[in-house]
Amino acid sequence: MEWLGENQWAAWLALSVALGIAELFSLDLVLIMLATGAAAGLLTSLGTDSVIAQVLVASLASVAMLAVVRPSLARRLHGGPELVLGHNRLIGARTVTPVRLSVGEPGQLQISGEQWTAVPYDDTLVIAAGQTVEVLEIRGATAYVHPIATLEP
Repeated sequence: MEWLGENQWAAWLALSVALGIAELFSLDLVLIMLATGAAAGLLTSLGTDSVIAQVLVASLASVAMLAVVRPSLARRLHGGPELVLGHNRLIGARTVTPVRLSVGEPGQLQISGEQWTAVPYDDTLVIAAGQTVEVLEIRGATAYVHPIATLEP
């Protein structure tokens, strides 16, 4: 017990490491904030022998980390781009139509490496062969496409 009184920094270090390891299993970003508070207690123990000061600094650092750092860190880690699966990933894809397309004459297009039946999105539109089109919608096994405007020289 006498050794611990002389080496308080070792207790803070052990607590910080234990909380850091426990965070690896929980992944809630709570224990790592407490480990940071314990590290602040360790730094305080190097400057003073007052256990009250060490506990106070460790507590304040932990609360500050939980209140200020954790929310923004959790938002950043848990947020991100949405995963688009299935045929919705084809929306916005562009391809060149090898055949003339109209509502009465659907054609086969190669969209992102897959063969799709395609018709114009606008029922009154006729798309000439060789035009670049964009997929606006997928209904069933049919891609509804619209021509991309091009600048003529």
